[in-house]
Amino acid sequence: MSQQQINALKLLRPDAFTSPYRDPVWDGPTDPILVPDHLTGEWVLFYTQRRATAPGLTGVEWVHGTAIGVARSSDGGRNWTYQGTADGLVPPETEQPATLWAPDVVRIGDRWIMYLTVLGGVRTDWTGTASIVQFASHDLVTWEYLGAVDLDSPRVIDAAVALCGDGRYRLWYKDEARGSNTYSAVSDTPQDPSSWVLEGLTIPGRPHEGPKVFQLEGTYWMIVDEWRGQAIYRSENAAGGWVRQEHLGGLILTRPEHVDGRPVVGRHADVVPLTAREDGRERALLVYFTHPHWGGEDIDTMAPDPKTRLSHVRAAVLEVRGGNLVCDEH
Repeated sequence: MSQQQINALKLLRPDAFTSPYRDPVWDGPTDPILVPDHLTGEWVLFYTQRRATAPGLTGVEWVHGTAIGVARSSDGGRNWTYQGTADGLVPPETEQPATLWAPDVVRIGDRWIMYLTVLGGVRTDWTGTASIVQFASHDLVTWEYLGAVDLDSPRVIDAAVALCGDGRYRLWYKDEARGSNTYSAVSDTPQDPSSWVLEGLTIPGRPHEGPKVFQLEGTYWMIVDEWRGQAIYRSENAAGGWVRQEHLGGLILTRPEHVDGRPVVGRHADVVPLTAREDGRERALLVYFTHPHWGGEDIDTMAPDPKTRLSHVRAAVLEVRGGNLVCDEH
């Protein structure tokens, strides 16, 4: 990471997203990912631009036909300016209109690599082939298609990529054809989509999505979205051996908001380092989305009231206390 990147990273505020970010087009931003632009010093927010307010849609059409929205902040995340949608993210020969979900953007070498879920067409239900593809960029604006990742499954979504303690990169993702659990693949050259080698099941049990892996206070952590909060796992090196946290049932973001007296859970999150506290303790920003007018677990149980589809992006500070990963949900 260059000195410019480090300087930009230090600008990120612990109180970022004090006013939740709303997408000005469809009012449905989800699956946020936050990266520092090393060329401008700004922070860039990428997200799935769900069509929450689009009229005349049936079933789950509103979560299909989605582009990747982009917003930028020049004040460390307190205020955000919508930039439109990212161009060039539809792979060749994809059925139109394409559905783009849940990007992850990682700095590898001298380029940004985006790992993106792509489906062809718009559907009213949760069917169709979903693949994870890769793009590369030098400026977070112009993207070059690199290819698709072969994960031996017709329905893979929600990519997350990180460098592990064994010196290798891993790709974690939700395999909806295999119990909606987290699986992983490994690579020494993660810029090359053909280099990924399937490892297999990583987090079994209760269905979940949206894995994210990061380091904090010398430990590797993984969070996954269980639709009732974020479940927490830890590992010595992120290469395997994941153990669920016992504190509070292993969950955070179970009630950052409330609607009609019911808790609203935090969903599909990103984690970004912050500067350490004055006492030297490390901390990070947990960036997530909620449905502020709906507190249910299963999207198929949403009330017909259109406002239940609305979402916004919020954040909380993560830290390790007493060996447990915790956050302030207020």
